[in-house]
Amino acid sequence: MQKNLVIVESPAKAKTIEKFLGNDYTVLSSFGHIRDLKKKGFGIDVANNYTPDYEIPSDKIKLVNELKKKAKESEIVWLASDEDREGEAIAWHLYEVLGLN
Repeated sequence: MQKNLVIVESPAKAKTIEKFLGNDYTVLSSFGHIRDLKKKGFGIDVANNYTPDYEIPSDKIKLVNELKKKAKESEIVWLASDEDREGEAIAWHLYEVLGLN
């Protein structure tokens, strides 16, 4: 079992950060956003207090499955997103989708 998994937004950041961390860390990229509001339909459930209805785009399914697998194999998962609203949104979606709660 690997000890630490660090997930960042971009693959370039992943390569750079991995150089600074030791062997106890694996650094992967989410390649930005991993899910979005559903394209078909309205995207929110109006009858259920306007709850957003998210989906993982088909081009991200393989990546998300790999991140889930690595997260389950790790003792600690670090979500190292950018310090802006978009970064916070990406980290929140990762938290939800990877079942880190």
